[in-house]
Amino acid sequence: MAHISAGKQGLGLLGWLLASVVTAGIGGLASVNAAGFYGQLVQPAWAPPAWLFGPAWTVLFLLMAVAAWLVWRQNGFRGAATAFKFYAAQLVANALWSWLFFAWHLGGLAMAEVIVLWLLIAATLVTFWRIHRLAALLLVPYLAWVSFAAALNFTLWRLNPAALG
Repeated sequence: MAHISAGKQGLGLLGWLLASVVTAGIGGLASVNAAGFYGQLVQPAWAPPAWLFGPAWTVLFLLMAVAAWLVWRQNGFRGAATAFKFYAAQLVANALWSWLFFAWHLGGLAMAEVIVLWLLIAATLVTFWRIHRLAALLLVPYLAWVSFAAALNFTLWRLNPAALG
């Protein structure tokens, strides 16, 4: 376990939270009109209401930041380089999906990208598991939500070919 002072640990947590906020913000820019667009789509009966996405993602981004912080505290950047490469890649993929689906209305490309996102989250979870089990477990709700989101993405894409060509 890397020795990190309490002050640096606090700054580290703030850094991981900032990474989550930046990622959420980039995705949020693409989602400014998401509720209206989402509400106009033909939806399956199991689709959640638009208001649920904000709170769900807030919790997930918080869990992601804490998970990364735990791994960083345990091994630092150098000791967890592969894990953090996967983590960074999934953050990029996370932000990109909102642009593909909500801003550019590219349902098929968003579907392909959400599969890549799912694989990156799974790889992050596995690499975190090897370092810090609790950190990996904190990513399980994220992987579950993205699994649900992938099913919803696919269904919305199929039900709305004109809107999500």
